[in-house]
Amino acid sequence: MKSYLRKKSLAQGLSPSGSLRTMLQALITARLTLRRWREEDREPFRALNADPRVMEFFPQALTPQETDAGMARIEQHFDRHGFGFYAAELIETRTFIGFIGLAVPNFEAPFMPAVEIGWRLAHAYWGQGLATEGAKAAAHHAFETLKLLSIVSFTSTANLRSRRVMEKIGMFHDAAADFDHPKIPEGHPLRRHVLYRLHSQGDIKP
Repeated sequence: MKSYLRKKSLAQGLSPSGSLRTMLQALITARLTLRRWREEDREPFRALNADPRVMEFFPQALTPQETDAGMARIEQHFDRHGFGFYAAELIETRTFIGFIGLAVPNFEAPFMPAVEIGWRLAHAYWGQGLATEGAKAAAHHAFETLKLLSIVSFTSTANLRSRRVMEKIGMFHDAAADFDHPKIPEGHPLRRHVLYRLHSQGDIKP
């Protein structure tokens, strides 16, 4: 995939000279450290993925084994592409609260190839602007360090909370690109997804 992304850089959102191997160990915001994953993140991440409130717009909550496999895939993504979903940690308490970052989606869709920006935070940390704060830092990293030309984000149509975060960081809804998620069965109420975009020349809202 790595060589394919470089060959298809313009279509995917990379600048012709942009490198996907520029890896930062952490992004720092006013309240958050977005960093590489640690073993001590495993148990709180399992709890987060088992919480039906957090997983409301996913087909089901995840088992501990599924969470462990997801952590392994995130680390493999960092090793392969030089970026990924960072573990999100509160600076004040050094508490793991979820993830925020960038990834190459692992499914085929009409908008692919692309790089997505995404987040998932524990319920206790909702409503505090933390997802927006971290997503702004991840978007800045995408454009200023990785030299991407654009990024996307997507979620189930009904997930208004996540859609608000997309809009707060300056993304726009590309309604013509909305799609049925290929990993969700036909007829499932969460199958239809909205697609949002942000281009490098767009303003990331302060």
